[in-house]
Amino acid sequence: MATIVPFGPQHPVLPEPLHLKLVLEDEIVKQALPTLGYVHRGLETLASIKDINQMVQVVERVCGICSCIHAHNYCMCIEGLMGIEVPQRADFLRVIWSEMHRMHSHLLWFGLLADAFGMESLFMHAWRIREKIMDVMEATAGNRVIISINKVGGVRRDLSQDQLKWILKVLGEVEEELDKIKPVLTNDYTVKKRTVGKGVLTYQQAYELGAAGPQLRGSGVVQDVRMTGYGAYKYIDFAPVTEPDGDSWARTMVRFRELYQSIDIVRQLIGKLPEGEIAVKVKGKPSGEIVCRSEQPRGELLYYVKATGENFLDRVRIRTPTFANVPPLLAMLPGCEMADVPVIALSIDPCISCTER
Repeated sequence: MATIVPFGPQHPVLPEPLHLKLVLEDEIVKQALPTLGYVHRGLETLASIKDINQMVQVVERVCGICSCIHAHNYCMCIEGLMGIEVPQRADFLRVIWSEMHRMHSHLLWFGLLADAFGMESLFMHAWRIREKIMDVMEATAGNRVIISINKVGGVRRDLSQDQLKWILKVLGEVEEELDKIKPVLTNDYTVKKRTVGKGVLTYQQAYELGAAGPQLRGSGVVQDVRMTGYGAYKYIDFAPVTEPDGDSWARTMVRFRELYQSIDIVRQLIGKLPEGEIAVKVKGKPSGEIVCRSEQPRGELLYYVKATGENFLDRVRIRTPTFANVPPLLAMLPGCEMADVPVIALSIDPCISCTER
């Protein structure tokens, strides 16, 4: 006999208000149905009452954890509509801060995953490493999470040579700390028991259902928006991190390996950082329609902006990666045990406030 069990929107393990109706037979999930709409904000509507510069701060609040990337994407849209060429140094600085956001997002997620296992010491250790990244952002941009460093035409602050040297030193410390926790993730019996073979998403499913980010690459699909070369990514060498198995373990390892990749990217950017201005003066008003994409820690972020030459935008439409990753999640859950649902749901790194902006 089938039993319908509500999962969420509040759950002691899952930090996001995700609500699923689980159809169970003997503790085995047969079907999962989502119910969205528990977070009401209406940030997109603010485009009608906030001017193009004020909207930079608005879009940063779509998601605090990757706020810098939201602002970067939005600014690329406005700059594209207005034909603004951002100084090369500003492009480099934007990506440096974006990759630090990726690192602190992944480390935050690792802490939450460890908490889902009941491994509180690993949870605290991951967040202790994350604090080093947060200290860098606070010292260089003035804030720890929503750093408000991007503006239309460039960035608000520059990085001095002393700051760049300090960032490289901190990255070296972070790399050493990651090496210490790597054996726990790769060899621990509990971690593998809860992730290996759990929540499998095949290559074909990931591709056809439109998965994004680590969820897509964890199924072996070689796709990363950064490879399109937006911003300063065109000047550095890297390849998308992929794993072939498509389970929770694969998605975990993609994120862990991406931490090392982000460290390498920042080192490359600092080594190639050009001299010059960090912003240009912006004159006029945007007009037209544009779509810009970028790679969030959770996957592809898409912005559609429509402007009519006025102070206020006509339309801002945001497609966040969690929205794309919910259908693949529903495909992963049938066949798993009820006890595995929190970890599988957490493996997509859901951000419901992003999704329901």
